[in-house]
Amino acid sequence: MDLAASVGSRLKELREARGVSLSALARRSGVGKATLSELESGRRNPTLETLYALTTALDVPLSSVLYDPAHPATISGDAVDAVLLERFEADTSVTETYRIRIRSGATQESAAHAPGTTEHIVVLAGTAHVGDVNDPALIGPGAHGSWAADTPHVYRAPAGDVEALLVVRCPK
Repeated sequence: MDLAASVGSRLKELREARGVSLSALARRSGVGKATLSELESGRRNPTLETLYALTTALDVPLSSVLYDPAHPATISGDAVDAVLLERFEADTSVTETYRIRIRSGATQESAAHAPGTTEHIVVLAGTAHVGDVNDPALIGPGAHGSWAADTPHVYRAPAGDVEALLVVRCPK
């Protein structure tokens, strides 16, 4: 099963398990109903921004639709390419680990995730502006940072690609 089909199937399963109609999820997430229908049927490739909007509206972590240890998938957004490496579920939280690339000269603004979500980054190569959209931190190779991800936040690579590990912790 390809990425679009597996993600679409999982989205539909999560939506139905929560008793949410297609129209209600479209309204809550800000994703068009036709787009959502195409995603659920596997006829449309999802973007990182769209999946975050949908999983936030369903109150589940992004990894709920992506995690398949046998077949790691790359999902892309306006500036970020991410591969989910690991998902750890504890009693009170879900922790996701991603290998990310922030493309040179690109900027991605992420909408707020579920309340209490935090993000932590370790930059392996390059220099990134990340964190709160109004006051992003500048983080270079070998350095790390963290921020509240339940408010809008940004990823930017001002000069050259950035390679990093991103850990996202979502409360249950």
